[in-house]
Amino acid sequence: MTEAALPIRAEADPRIRELKRFLWRLGRRKTTIVGGVVVALFLALALFAPLLSPYDPIAGNWGLVRKAPSAAHWLGTDELGRDLLSRIIWGARASLSAGCVSVGLALALGVPMGLAAGYAGGWTEGILMRLTDAMLAIPFLILAIALATFLGPSLTNAMMAIGISATPVFVRLTRGQVIAAKVEDYVEAARALGNPPLRIAVRHILPNVLPPILVQATLTIAAAIIAEASLSFLGLGQQPPQPSWGSMLNVAKGFLNQAPWMALSPGAAIFVVVLAFNMLGDGLRDALDPRD
Repeated sequence: MTEAALPIRAEADPRIRELKRFLWRLGRRKTTIVGGVVVALFLALALFAPLLSPYDPIAGNWGLVRKAPSAAHWLGTDELGRDLLSRIIWGARASLSAGCVSVGLALALGVPMGLAAGYAGGWTEGILMRLTDAMLAIPFLILAIALATFLGPSLTNAMMAIGISATPVFVRLTRGQVIAAKVEDYVEAARALGNPPLRIAVRHILPNVLPPILVQATLTIAAAIIAEASLSFLGLGQQPPQPSWGSMLNVAKGFLNQAPWMALSPGAAIFVVVLAFNMLGDGLRDALDPRD
């Protein structure tokens, strides 16, 4: 009898019902499913690049310079005879690492700052928000280029530059959500029970402001991938001979007439993965919208 009652109690669990409702809302849009599948595919390419890559991405072959796509080389070869498909697969590691790591850094910096500014208020909010406004006055990509130039050309420095440049967006978003949440009844109840401010902010407010932050993080990954490609295109990101979609485009611009396929494959990869993250982010925003 006890065992038979367990499924009923599990079904009645509001967390399970909410999870099912979230998954249903997330999957009702075909674009969201397509975006999630494409993102998962590129993540698999990045994780299993050594197994999926048909050739060494940095090994050249002077007998195969700028060969058109064929059965042996599905996307063709580049100016040094390197297989473009292998370089696209390995380049996914650089682009997705830059997107995920830089946004993770922005979250680690921006969310605590926004939480402190929104909950504490006063001079703490004044200092943090004036610093945030100063950084937001500079366009995202221009700030990333300036920081990457200062730090030096490398993928690690590019990820740091992108992460710092994206931090103000999360500071402002978190602060706005915290200001709206801290006057809710559940926060007043927690304060009346004698909970310290830090516990209220971390235990009660932060979990309730995470959904819009996660949506913004998904959308920012797409912007970070474009930023990494731009920095690599300018020679400030992943350094040759290691593959990066941006650096591949930089080389391909000199061979557009002789070998247009050199530009098509990395350009298409950037377009598809950025579009997929945007579709996934839109789906998350709709699924987490409490008004729907």
